[in-house]
Amino acid sequence: MTIIDVARAAGVSRQTVSNALNSPEVVREETRRHVLEVIERLGYRASQAARQMRTGRSRLIAIRIDPGDPGGDGISGTVLDTFLHGLTETAARGGYRVMLYTAADDRTEIATFEELLGSFEPDAFVLTATHHDDIRASWLLRRRLPFVAFGRPWSELPDARHPWVDVDGAAGTEAATRHLLAAGHRRIGFIGWPPGSGVGDDRRAGWARAIAEQELPADALSRAVEDGIENGGHAARDLLAADPGVTALVCASDSLALGALNAAGSLNAAGSLAVTGFDDTPVARAVGLTSVRQPLAEAAAACVTLLARALDDSESPAEEHVLLQPSLMVRRSG
Repeated sequence: MTIIDVARAAGVSRQTVSNALNSPEVVREETRRHVLEVIERLGYRASQAARQMRTGRSRLIAIRIDPGDPGGDGISGTVLDTFLHGLTETAARGGYRVMLYTAADDRTEIATFEELLGSFEPDAFVLTATHHDDIRASWLLRRRLPFVAFGRPWSELPDARHPWVDVDGAAGTEAATRHLLAAGHRRIGFIGWPPGSGVGDDRRAGWARAIAEQELPADALSRAVEDGIENGGHAARDLLAADPGVTALVCASDSLALGALNAAGSLNAAGSLAVTGFDDTPVARAVGLTSVRQPLAEAAAACVTLLARALDDSESPAEEHVLLQPSLMVRRSG
């Protein structure tokens, strides 16, 4: 079965079949669906090797997955899982496949870039877990390799201009804080991550902004700990012991929020302490935790769109960015 057989059966040109597989954006949707139906009926499978030789493209997008922490709570990892699912589905509609790899740190990841480029020649990369002084972006920019970051470039470096997609974390925690203020809470604490995390600092800023606008006291009302349920519980107990007047907590993650809820229960404050999380993980939905939901499918689709533009004009990489708005999912915890 060849592409010519598909074209003959579909009543279209060979180029139309090629476009339907490799450049669907230039084909009418009705035509594309018809060609795909014929392909499915005939059982045609394009030769990836032949396609790469013809176009110079591998149609592969590489992205890192975290090795995982065997002792972790397994909650935060569901965020990237959801993003990856959306990325894989969206990329497939554009004729791309997603290649996964692991790396422990920036330098290991750069070494992996070199290995993948030598072995599989991916067309582009998606960076995750962006942070201050991110050397991965600089490395890719210097080599003019197409990529997009899921996360902002948190450092103002001269070469930090590149396509990125992110979710406005500050807007999310600000919405959570305003929701608690509207419910009558006045001493609202915050549990987040140690300073220096771009994402964590951004989420703290939203809480601080909403508190400041109300001219309410914020000093000593925040705690910074590493992510995790146990750490969230320790931070909540410490904050409530120092200030028993606190009636609500805004947390930078669902893991921290679940720890805070556990601490409230041990202190017999479960009925009076409101708690909000961030990421709206399946666990949050299961226990009735009010949480900020990130539009991960939309973020994945935006990443693929920016990558497609960068690949179309690889000599002049795009500098576009997309900042998406989260939504607050209100449940019984807050």
